[in-house]
Amino acid sequence: MPSRLWLMSAQTKRNKKDPSQMRHGYTTGACATAMTKAALQALVTGKVPNEVMIYLPVGQYASFKVTGFEKTENEVMCETIKDAGDDPDATHQARIQSTVRFSKRRGIHLDGGIGVGRVTKAGLPVPIGEAAINPVPRKMINAVVEEALDEYQLDCGIDVIISVPDGEEIAKKTLNGRLGIIGGISILGTRGIVVPFSSSAYMASIVQAINVAKEAGCDHLVITTGGRSEKYAMKQYPHLQEEAFIEMGDFVGFTLKHIAKKEIPNVSLVGMIGKFSKIAQGIMMVHSKSAPVSFEFLAGMAKRVGVEEAVQKEILQANTASQVADLLKGNEAFFAALCKNCCYHALNHINSNMNVSTTLYTLSGECIGKAENIDKLDENDWYR
Repeated sequence: MPSRLWLMSAQTKRNKKDPSQMRHGYTTGACATAMTKAALQALVTGKVPNEVMIYLPVGQYASFKVTGFEKTENEVMCETIKDAGDDPDATHQARIQSTVRFSKRRGIHLDGGIGVGRVTKAGLPVPIGEAAINPVPRKMINAVVEEALDEYQLDCGIDVIISVPDGEEIAKKTLNGRLGIIGGISILGTRGIVVPFSSSAYMASIVQAINVAKEAGCDHLVITTGGRSEKYAMKQYPHLQEEAFIEMGDFVGFTLKHIAKKEIPNVSLVGMIGKFSKIAQGIMMVHSKSAPVSFEFLAGMAKRVGVEEAVQKEILQANTASQVADLLKGNEAFFAALCKNCCYHALNHINSNMNVSTTLYTLSGECIGKAENIDKLDENDWYR
């Protein structure tokens, strides 16, 4: 249940490093598992370990320090400080705790405590009403408990409570509320490690957002490239419920294909000229490093709609796509053509009967172009 803990917009000192030099971190799930092992060891032996080692799903061992603990006769709480490495993760430096106690009930009983959210909407991999502890962390936690039961030959049940003291505050920096995870963060991780700026983490969050929207009954989704464009989209479509709005980031094609897979009939793309000028060329992964803005393309489109040659030359000399938008302010034909391109290539990419519309905004929130369902083209159209 990824909840956008990986924040693409975060500007920290950590993200200025060369990617090859970036340090990996550990997931909340790995931290919770390690502290469960530490607490259970302390409960049985009476001695709290300084650190414990666990085996991660990625196929490697990792050690975790116990940075705090509380002991009573019947239970032990162990805490570690999460290290997200060089990833701009909202849970970096969060206190992850596991409280373990013996139980008269047979089996392993896992739940969330303070700061761990609870699921209130369908579409997530955890049933409604349960703590937002994802399937892989659940499996990891159960595995270390079963290992201890066997090692210490325990003939009882075990209660495990995972807590994050600052989790409710941290969750405000995520999209947990929109996904229906209330009261704190999710305990996440499929590999145990956090890879800085991991595409897979962001893509997983998109999938979960679409699943929640589908379960909520949304038949019209609005996909945006970021928070600012989403703000404008919400004003444009005030009748839609919040689950309908999904930040796709740079993953345009991936998002469209998953929406089509879920058979959601209507989708609207809302964004700004920089990334949308790339979609207009049929580019479905619009990160600046993999797909720079093509001023030749924009100048060519301007030529097709009758923009004078002098302005075309200015477009070729522009530094940013926003500068192009300023140069062509008021030229409805140009921005309509750009939006038509986006619709056409979106439909072509998914090869579906989905209804697709595109709206283009300036940075300040001015709507400068719209188009819808461009699936049949004249041979003279630029957007073929």
